[in-house]
Amino acid sequence: MNLNPLVLPAHRSRWAVSWLAAALVGALGLLPASLSVAQNLPPATAGTGLVSGGLPGLGDVQGMSIAAERRLGDSIARSIYRDPDYLDDPVLGDYLQAIWQPLLAAAQARGDVPPELSERLAWELMISRDRRVNAFALPGGYLGVHLGLIGATDNAAELGSVLAHELSHVSQRHIARLVARQDRLAPWMMGAMILSALAVRANTEVASAAMLGSQAVAAQTQLNFSRDMEREADRVGFGVLTSAGFDGQGFVDMFDKLQQASRLSDDGSFPYLRSHPLSSERMADMRSRLPLETAPALRSTAPVLPELHALMAARARVLAENGPDRLSAWLQNGQGPQAVPGELYAAAWAAMRLGQPERALDLAQRLRSQVVPPARWVVDALQLEVLLTAPPSTGPTATARAASLAALRDQALASGGRSLTLLGVQAALATGEPQRAAVRLQSWVVQHPRDALAWQTLARAHQAQGHTLRAIRAEAESRVAQLDYAGAVERFKAAQALPAAQRAADPMELAIVDSRLRDVEVLLRESVAEE
Repeated sequence: MNLNPLVLPAHRSRWAVSWLAAALVGALGLLPASLSVAQNLPPATAGTGLVSGGLPGLGDVQGMSIAAERRLGDSIARSIYRDPDYLDDPVLGDYLQAIWQPLLAAAQARGDVPPELSERLAWELMISRDRRVNAFALPGGYLGVHLGLIGATDNAAELGSVLAHELSHVSQRHIARLVARQDRLAPWMMGAMILSALAVRANTEVASAAMLGSQAVAAQTQLNFSRDMEREADRVGFGVLTSAGFDGQGFVDMFDKLQQASRLSDDGSFPYLRSHPLSSERMADMRSRLPLETAPALRSTAPVLPELHALMAARARVLAENGPDRLSAWLQNGQGPQAVPGELYAAAWAAMRLGQPERALDLAQRLRSQVVPPARWVVDALQLEVLLTAPPSTGPTATARAASLAALRDQALASGGRSLTLLGVQAALATGEPQRAAVRLQSWVVQHPRDALAWQTLARAHQAQGHTLRAIRAEAESRVAQLDYAGAVERFKAAQALPAAQRAADPMELAIVDSRLRDVEVLLRESVAEE
């Protein structure tokens, strides 16, 4: 993400504006002493002016400490989790993780993400419902991805190039470096930026206008610094992408796509162009890094099935669309005998959203015959989603649906992926098996304690069995997972306040509640002290 506020579309992305406000407040000394500026780079690179692989660094490595950056990132993430644009879509999440985890592993292996950064930052992807093409890095290792970006890319390498670029903004401590510039700002400039940062909290349009005056004078200095950051993120990101097994052509293709969009129009559909201004130098640098001949074997050994991307891009486009006319067009487009998998998937999802479950199931069955076996889990998930959202039916249709739901439920519960696991437990709840759902989810949350959606579903499973104490505790844990410590404390106390008979019926769970309440109260006090 370009850290220059001049080119940030403040009125286009609430998430990016929230980050900018926090970053400016931190940079201008408005954060408490606990978030003080300190030098904090790994010993191997501190003071050397180099980044991994011998690439030139940006010079001054003074900046916000890793701990302070993580606390700032957590504070922003806490707000994002409550934003209506935040989307926890397990299917898209599984696909993004299939790209993200190889990138992160490659960055760690290359030394771009040293052990301290790896352990202390979140490295979490957050999806926004926004249909504009954008992605951005936040403090603390959080990255935002718009549905529009997923839908606009043609393959995993293109999407991976953006994620690798944003990962590199985090790994190269660009946010901390921005903070290090605070002493170079004139007092009047600081005042103007403070006002604009504070205005963000109340009105993003006012904030955007307030920034213009202060930006105009300091634009050149800020822009030059941002271009250096972009070039560094390009170089490091390209190495991360190719080391992870993705085709480096994806970087060049994404640049070409963005450049073409900038030439055609600037209607706000590509805010990524504003926060990541392209230059001929950057594009030429990426092209020069490609091998003279692309190895054909590279695509066959890529960490993500090529067929999956068309399905996930279609899902992102449909999820980002609310207009019935557009949904009807997608549905019509998938009716023809020559429809390709991406078109069939979009049509099935559109049919589901338009309240036509039988047509959606027919399209899903056609899709199943066209995709390779390793990608059929996406079709399983689609069919489960259709069956779980379909209105009640009667007669033979109801019997057929019940049989399909039971079979898909059993397959999903036996899977190891997040999306099928969560859909499987929802199917178990729908078919009157809450105990089975609870058992599966209990083992899941032990391994994934930050999965808020899993905790919420577990609360439903416990409540369906009449286990109120366990249900309330699960609700509290879902709040903890989204960093809402005040909400979690309220729920833990509600569990303690249950009638004595209910508490006495499950003494071990009550002991866990008491212990977790003490832990979360500490986290709450710490978070309040940092505000």
